[in-house]
Amino acid sequence: MRDLPENLAQQLLPWYEKNRRDLPWRQNVTPYRVWVSEIMLQQTRIEAAKGYFSRFMEAFPDVKSLAAANEEAVLKVWEGLGYYSRARNLHKSAQRICAEYGGELPADFNSLRALPGVGDYTAGAVASIAFGLPEPAVDGNVLRVCARLTCCARDIGEPAVKMAFRKALRDLYPAGHCGEFTSALMELGETVCTPGLPACILCPLVESCGACQKQEQDEFPVMPVKKARRIEVRTVLLLEHDGCVALRQRPETGLLAKMWEFPNTEGFLTAEQAAEQARSWGCAPQSIEPCGQAVHIFTHLEWHMIGWRIACGEAPCRFEWTRDASQYAIPTAFRTYKEEEDIL
Repeated sequence: MRDLPENLAQQLLPWYEKNRRDLPWRQNVTPYRVWVSEIMLQQTRIEAAKGYFSRFMEAFPDVKSLAAANEEAVLKVWEGLGYYSRARNLHKSAQRICAEYGGELPADFNSLRALPGVGDYTAGAVASIAFGLPEPAVDGNVLRVCARLTCCARDIGEPAVKMAFRKALRDLYPAGHCGEFTSALMELGETVCTPGLPACILCPLVESCGACQKQEQDEFPVMPVKKARRIEVRTVLLLEHDGCVALRQRPETGLLAKMWEFPNTEGFLTAEQAAEQARSWGCAPQSIEPCGQAVHIFTHLEWHMIGWRIACGEAPCRFEWTRDASQYAIPTAFRTYKEEEDIL
């Protein structure tokens, strides 16, 4: 494996200055805005995150306002973005930052790393972009750039590979331009050194890239083998009574913890079985009709769902009955059924 070029920053920074995208978190840069944006971008495409970032900043403009909010309000603003543990961790971290650091993010990699939901990548991004520290932020984009530059034949999913690139990059950080260097590496991976066939003709590192020189760009990086997702089949019941629909809150831990959902159960139920399930909950079903099928993909799991709309003669207190489900933080997994409810 080749070494990273010693003049990596000198080659990359002028390109970044000319080609950087105008993103909302690159305006009015503060540690808080950098931190929130990096948490959002952990599992979300940039285009999808833009609107959410702006709405989140409007609702919670600083650490103290986020810490003071209740968790359900935070989840509601996050609704639709997915991976809701990120929102919970932001909320918990904000409360810790207020309690331990006076409402200001700590300007230290290890202290940042100790916050809930913050790993090496996010700590490095905040430390370098917000505080100008020589701390690399090595995500999939940066790993891809480094693997192609060096013709790294090892699986980039291996922790040792990430650690080796973090160490190598740290030695190349230019004093006074740490944040720009981190952002430039990310930008290159996101816009030029992309998966599949990269746009090498546009790359400022083309003469230093081992993979490009060998015309083996598609050989790198070496990716970990993906495990097949587990499939669960579920039946969702839109239980309606007197203009209201039933919701229930998920358990405090586990998948979609504490989010609101339409009552559902494992397996694909027939109309008769769905009515019997509603009856077992004390809903006294009066009529039933189908309300669509849906598939939702989590990281390691797929939900395959069918739905039934059931008019109920009773509204048991085991559920929350509401005329406006949009006021509750309902996961994207139930979007099909929420849209069904919104058109009533």
